Amino acid sequence: MLCFAASLSAAQQLSESETVYLASQNPVSLCVDPDWWPFETINTSGQHVGISADLLDLVAKRLGMQFKLHQTRTWEESLVASQAGNCRLMSFLNRTPERERWLIFTEPLLSDPNVLITREEHPFIANLSTLSGKTMALPRGTAMMERLRVDYPHLILVGTESEAEALKMVSERKADMTLRSLIVAAHTIKQHGWFNLKISGQIPGYDNQLRVGVLQSETVLRDLLDKGIATLTAEDRSRVVDHHVSINVVTQVDTDYTLVLWLLALLAAVALTSLVWMRRLHQLNAQLRTQSQTDLLTGLLNRHGLARSFALDVERAQRYLRPLSVLMLDIDHFKRINDGQGHLMGDKVLVELARVIQATVRQVDTVCRWGGEEFVVVCHETTGEQAAQQAERLLQCVRQHAFAHGQPVTISAGVATVRSGDSVETLLARADGALYQAKTTGRDRVCDEPPQS
Repeated sequence: MLCFAASLSAAQQLSESETVYLASQNPVSLCVDPDWWPFETINTSGQHVGISADLLDLVAKRLGMQFKLHQTRTWEESLVASQAGNCRLMSFLNRTPERERWLIFTEPLLSDPNVLITREEHPFIANLSTLSGKTMALPRGTAMMERLRVDYPHLILVGTESEAEALKMVSERKADMTLRSLIVAAHTIKQHGWFNLKISGQIPGYDNQLRVGVLQSETVLRDLLDKGIATLTAEDRSRVVDHHVSINVVTQVDTDYTLVLWLLALLAAVALTSLVWMRRLHQLNAQLRTQSQTDLLTGLLNRHGLARSFALDVERAQRYLRPLSVLMLDIDHFKRINDGQGHLMGDKVLVELARVIQATVRQVDTVCRWGGEEFVVVCHETTGEQAAQQAERLLQCVRQHAFAHGQPVTISAGVATVRSGDSVETLLARADGALYQAKTTGRDRVCDEPPQS
């Protein structure tokens, strides 16, 4: 669970009557979507987790409110339970005329664009109205299905049980397209490896404005939640999304330039008639690539972004007998910063360290946030001895830097160099072993990998 430091402002302070109301009403029953990851799900322990859970937990702590989860098996069950009055709140849903029959809504917890997802060979979709008879797969009971049925009656809407099933149908040519959240689509496509899918457009006015639905009789409760939601900052939302939209390292990537070539050809063909839409499409695809390859906190590459080139770097170094080294870095006693001054300060230290690393290493080197407080630097055309010297310079720069929390920071480093027969995994394993040695022999030092036997 993420930790945040924030409170209600003077204008948002609870009145005496609101405080009494909360004390008498806690806990507040809550219905959620049990299968909408990374937005939300009910895990095997019966807990509400995901982006929605963290944002609601943040709002609850700032208000002094408690939630009691009403467990369901599907989103449709949650809708039925809400209509029956079994839960006073519904988390993370769009406002629609159908839902306004029994719910009132808070201000948005999170805004997120919906995008049209198709197979990579499908042309750009400038106007959905021109696609009569096309099939669109959507999870049942969603706001988007409700709206599309009214706005685009010429489409054939196919109901699915989950987000993943909708995207799978498109990947397997069982449906022409789906309309899904950018965050959810990015996560699900990467999780299942459906890289034959792409963003093909966006419907104006169909962005997700994800709110809390409150039973119509509960206006005081809705107003209280709005006070808590008003305290959420862009940084709060970014940290929560970044925490859940994470990527596992990929060690082999087949480079496919089909999508790039297709986009270039499409740009030339529709530049005169669809310039605005093409610019928007480019922005959406860039946003998708950024989410998959970039660490949102520091702006560095993440594991996935590094993997796209690292495997090729190792292969080239072996083929042409060129030196290639890697530094694995870890902040010493980072937990003390988080525990003593909070996670927000810990994040500031991570951002500052990322800048120090970038300013110290060469421009040709590749810097990655490996995860948590660990960083990786790929040193091109660099022997092990040269890499160790560069690591020593980096440690010295970190010692001399004045970090925001006002206390000294040190890092430990492990160094490894490409050997014959190496893979990304074996190279990083030796660097990690050297880092472990640096940690266990006193920290604030550089350790090289053991010599080759």
